[in-house]
Amino acid sequence: MQLLSLYPDRWKALANETAEWHFADGQHLRYRLFTVDCGELWLKSGRLVACDPLNGLQWRDNSELQLTPGKYRVVVTVADISDALDGSHLREAYLSLLLSEAPVAGWRFLSPAPPSVELPRLGDHEFIPVNIESGLIALADADAIERLMPDPADSDWEWDLIDSGDEDAWVAQLDDAQHLCAGTANIALPNAEDGENLILSQAGWGPGSYALVGTYAADGTLTGVHIDLAVLPLAPLPEWD
Repeated sequence: MQLLSLYPDRWKALANETAEWHFADGQHLRYRLFTVDCGELWLKSGRLVACDPLNGLQWRDNSELQLTPGKYRVVVTVADISDALDGSHLREAYLSLLLSEAPVAGWRFLSPAPPSVELPRLGDHEFIPVNIESGLIALADADAIERLMPDPADSDWEWDLIDSGDEDAWVAQLDDAQHLCAGTANIALPNAEDGENLILSQAGWGPGSYALVGTYAADGTLTGVHIDLAVLPLAPLPEWD
């Protein structure tokens, strides 16, 4: 498996630092990056779904990645892009599912697909994006969604669960700064009996098509699955500038 190189000025997932970029036209940018711990995602079946919960989440046949079942820590990397770095303009830069603490040696794009769909052969620089329309991104276990979410024929998920107006609505938890941090939420799925949950986050600049990235150790072990929300001012690879 060929891995792509990590460039420290182009990849800031899990960073807690102030980063600076200087450009040939004289532009100078400073971002303060910090992480928010979202707790664990119970990936009971190992079938990871990453999607827009309003416009992409389905009862069945979601695009998914097969991982080793387990409970995995989820972290959001947030960028403070305000001129004064005073927290007045925050953007979620990465949503990361952490599988291993091994040092990262490289990365490659990951392409989720429904179980019944055979992926086309893709080049090292090609990927199938996660499409976001609502400005929200969610991580969940595909089997948990199938078992616990109500039948869409009987329930409108948007108005019954996501934006019902109740205190436990998903967007209400997302906006609650006392829950985790405004813009992120760890949400129990309906009728969960074993801690089945969903991690919800705002998506950087909002609607767009974003890459799912896998980071790997030198021995090829997958260390993390990250949604790059394209907040950094540089592309992951220099040839893409």
